[in-house]
Amino acid sequence: MKREIADDGRFVRQPNRFTDRLGPPEPGRYRLYASYACPWAQRVLIVRRLLGLEDLLDVTIVDPIRDEKGWRVPGGIYLSELYLATDPDFRGRYTVPCVWDAKEGRIVTNDFPRITLDLETTWSRTPDLYPEALRPEIDEMNERVYHGLNNAVYEAGFATAQEAYEEAVGRVFATLDFLEERLTGREFLFDALTESDVRLYTTLARFDSVYYGHFKCSVRRLTDYPALWSYARRLYAIPAFGETTDFDHIKRHYYVTQTNINPSRIVPVGPELDWSAAS
Repeated sequence: MKREIADDGRFVRQPNRFTDRLGPPEPGRYRLYASYACPWAQRVLIVRRLLGLEDLLDVTIVDPIRDEKGWRVPGGIYLSELYLATDPDFRGRYTVPCVWDAKEGRIVTNDFPRITLDLETTWSRTPDLYPEALRPEIDEMNERVYHGLNNAVYEAGFATAQEAYEEAVGRVFATLDFLEERLTGREFLFDALTESDVRLYTTLARFDSVYYGHFKCSVRRLTDYPALWSYARRLYAIPAFGETTDFDHIKRHYYVTQTNINPSRIVPVGPELDWSAAS
C-alpha cells in the first residue's frame, strides 16, 4: 500500500497488471476469484448472477481477512501464487477480482472495469446492461462515479495529508449530491438497470458501514440522502445484489485488514440499518 501513496499524501491506485480480454465462453475454462468484501469484485458477482452466467464462469470466494501473503483461497493456497505463476516478477498488490484461464494456466485479467463489460458484450445474455445506444452516456456516468465516489472514498481513506484528504472528501459529497438529484423520482440512473447501477451500488452498500467512519467520509451518511437510500434498498431487494452483499465480510475485511487506518483491528458494532425496507 505504501507504494500507492504519492509524495503529497495522495492515494494513487496501482494499474491493473493483467488486461487481456476474455475469450468466448467455454464451460470449465474460466474461474473468477472474488471477495464479498471487495466492491470491484462484487460488481462481477452481481453481473454474473444477473446474466445467468453461473454455468460458464466458475467462482471461488476468498477469505475476507487478507494478510502479508494476500488473499487466502480455500484449500490452503494464496491468490499470490496464481499471480506469481502468471508473472514471477510481479511485485504489486494481489487484487480481486481476477479471472484464471484453466486452458492456458494463467490469470487472463484483473482489469476490474473491463471484466463486467466483457461479460455484458462478449458473453452477452439478457438483460442488456450495456445497451449500445446508451454506451457513451453510461461510460460518462461510470467515469464520473468512479472518480467522484468509487475510488474517491479510497483516496480519502488512505490519504496521509490533510489537503489530499479534504480534496477527496469534497469530491465524494459533490458526487453524492449530484446522484441524489438525479435519482429523485427515478428508479435507476437511466431508464432501465445498467452497468452504471451495478458500479454505484457496491460503493453505496459499504458507505455507512465502512466509508463513513473507517475512511472518514463523515460529512453525511447514505441514510441522509432519501433518494439514494431508497434506490440502494431497491437494488438490494434484487437477489443478484442482495445475495452477494455480505456485511460481515465487508466489515471484517476493512477493519481487520487495514491496520494502517485501524491498528486495533476492532470491528465496530453497527450501524443498525434496515436494508430490507425497499421503497
